[in-house]
Amino acid sequence: MSQKELLTKADRFFVGGGNGEFRLPPEANFVASHGKGSKIFDVDGREYIDFLLGSGPMILGHCHPAVIEAVTRQIQKGTTFMALNEPSIQLGERIVEAAPCGEKIRLVITGSEAAMFAIRAARAFTGRSKYLRFEGGWHGVSDTTLHGARTLNPGEYPDTTADGGGIPESWSQDVLAVPFNDVERARQVIESRHNEIAAIVVEPLQRCILPQPGFFEALRSLADQHGIVLIFDEIVTGFRLAWGGAQERWGTIPDLATYGKTTSGGYPMAAICGRADVMDTMNGWRHADDPKRIIASGTFNAYPVGAVAGLATMDELAKPGIYDRLYEMGNRITREISAMGEELSIPLLVGGEGPVLQVLFTEDTEIVDYMSMFRADKEKAYRFGVELIKRGCFVTPYEKIYLSTVHSDEDIDRLLESAREALKSMAD
Repeated sequence: MSQKELLTKADRFFVGGGNGEFRLPPEANFVASHGKGSKIFDVDGREYIDFLLGSGPMILGHCHPAVIEAVTRQIQKGTTFMALNEPSIQLGERIVEAAPCGEKIRLVITGSEAAMFAIRAARAFTGRSKYLRFEGGWHGVSDTTLHGARTLNPGEYPDTTADGGGIPESWSQDVLAVPFNDVERARQVIESRHNEIAAIVVEPLQRCILPQPGFFEALRSLADQHGIVLIFDEIVTGFRLAWGGAQERWGTIPDLATYGKTTSGGYPMAAICGRADVMDTMNGWRHADDPKRIIASGTFNAYPVGAVAGLATMDELAKPGIYDRLYEMGNRITREISAMGEELSIPLLVGGEGPVLQVLFTEDTEIVDYMSMFRADKEKAYRFGVELIKRGCFVTPYEKIYLSTVHSDEDIDRLLESAREALKSMAD
């Protein structure tokens, strides 16, 4: 069936013509057929260099031989058991030993579940109901977390509103938000309401915003002072910015961390990992009426296929020079696209860190919080992303660029050539 026919069929049967928030305009839309290494191909045979990587999980690229071998071997033994299995135990051990905060772990399937269960555990452990988040951070799509993530009217701190329809507005009263990197606002909210706050939840790299010096140290100190659970959402940063994730990169250890993407090898898998006493709220041997016992279960928890894919991925990431290479590519892209903006008199910034980047079109000289991103020109960023796709570089318009271990210098050359052409077309 041709791509045009498949896209027509998708429009007919899928809501909005797709399966989620990701969507492309007609001139850039396509149907993926297969992937190999750093490339994906549409059903009409066109090649794209993949800088979306499934929104991050394909850090080894597509069809990595080690992952294929591990998964093939496992599916011949069975795909799921609803029971302990050797691959999940090995993956759990590997993550706990690598995570600076690691003591105990619970394997789940999605990042949304991991964030939801981590917050639930903090509430049960502390006996408090509210949590403090940072405006514009992303912690999945549960009703628990979609407050203050995509606000269209930033600035009403610390109050939040639901980020979409169908989410009870009453739930927003238990979600407080302040700007990322704003230590003083965070301190004011925590000191005035600490008896109500169960957790501080933060993306260490908030979308593409780097933490300022002292920010995490202040959060750690405030959490310790007031008995609050500090949660790092490392779904994106875990095993990507460093072997020890953002905790290693910036030197602050939370009480809990959530993991996904790089620990899944392209298969569904996520985890909550951290302090044994907080994690023990998930202990199924606790009495059913124990207020410190939470339900953190799921049919596919400890999914062995995802576990072997994750183990194979982590084996590759543990090899010498991997992170140096990821940062080398990211630093080159940042440096050269920034120079293009200056040369073409297009105000832009490249945010992010190492293998996670985002091009923002803005007059601001620094991106420090959600308001900084909110002021950026989203229409220009979207046009830039679409132009890259039309030139054979697959990205999410107005979202992150992900890098993999298999991207070559030639792939980066082609991205930079396409970026220059796209920027020139926008400047004309």
